[in-house]
Amino acid sequence: MTEQIIKMEGGMMTHGMAIIDAGTRIHYVEVGTGDQVIVLLHGFPQTWWEWRFIIPGLTKAGYKVIVPDYRGAGHSWRPASGYDKSTMAADIHQLLTQHLDIKQPIIMAGHDIGLMVAYAYAQQFRNHISHLVVIDAPLPGTQAFDSIRSHPRVWHFAFHTVPDLPELLISGRERQYLQSFFGYRIFNTAAISEQDIDVFTSAYSAPGAIRAGLEVYRAFDQDVLDNKAFLAQNGKLTIPVLAVGGEISTSGGLMKDMMLEVAERVTAVSIPRTAHWVVEENPESFLQSFLSFLDSNKA
Repeated sequence: MTEQIIKMEGGMMTHGMAIIDAGTRIHYVEVGTGDQVIVLLHGFPQTWWEWRFIIPGLTKAGYKVIVPDYRGAGHSWRPASGYDKSTMAADIHQLLTQHLDIKQPIIMAGHDIGLMVAYAYAQQFRNHISHLVVIDAPLPGTQAFDSIRSHPRVWHFAFHTVPDLPELLISGRERQYLQSFFGYRIFNTAAISEQDIDVFTSAYSAPGAIRAGLEVYRAFDQDVLDNKAFLAQNGKLTIPVLAVGGEISTSGGLMKDMMLEVAERVTAVSIPRTAHWVVEENPESFLQSFLSFLDSNKA
C-alpha cells in the first residue's frame, strides 16, 4: 500500500544494494529526479520504512531522495562488527559517492540512531554535506547524552548493552518487544499501524538482526570518544543544522542546547503532538519545518 503511494506521489521507487566490502552490503531506496539530494537515516527498531510519509513530500518539492537501511538493519547485511557511528557513516559515504556517484554536497537527516550516524557523517565528510537535520535523540559525547543516559525512560540504553541476554529474551518475541518499544514512547498511537509493526518485525526477526540492532548501542562508548575527538580536531560544524524534538519526548527539549555544543548555526523546532517517533506521528508538521529550513538556508 505505502509503496504504491510513493510511486504515485513521489515518482518511481527503486531498490538497490551497494557493496561496501566482502562482508557488508547496504540496501537503499531511491526516489525522485531532482538535482539536490536528501539522504534520510532511520533509527532503531526501524528501517527505511520509517520515512514512508516523508518521501512523497520531498520528491514533490523537487528533491532526489536516498533512503538506506544502515548497517545491520532491514535488507542490509549484518556484519559482526563496525557499529560505531563513524564506520556506519563511512558505509553511507561509500554508497553515495562510489555506488551512486553523487559528488555534490548532500542534505542529510537522521532520527534516533540515524541522528548519530548523520552527525558522524557531517564531521568526517564536511565537503560532502550542505545541511544537517537531527531528530529527537541524544548525541554521544555531549552533556545532553550524559544527562539523559540514565533516565528511566531510556532504560533500553542499559538493557541493550548487556552482552547476549537481550537477544535471549527478545528472540521469538520480536513483535511483542517492538510493540512495547514503540508504545512506550509514542503520543499519536495511530502513527505506527499493525501493518507497520509487521514490516519492522519481519526485519528484526531475520537471523542476526536483533544482535545487529543492539550492537549500535554497545558501540556508544566508542562513539563518545570519536565525537569528542571530532570536535577537538575539526571544531564545531559550520553548516546549517535543524534540531528537531518531539513536543513530549524525553530528549525533545534538549535538542537545541545539545546541538549548540557541536554546531554553530542551529535552528530548533518542536513538533507538536509527537513523542519520539516524530516523522511518523506528525509528518505534515515535520515536513513543513524541514522544507522551511531548507528554503531559509539555501546554498
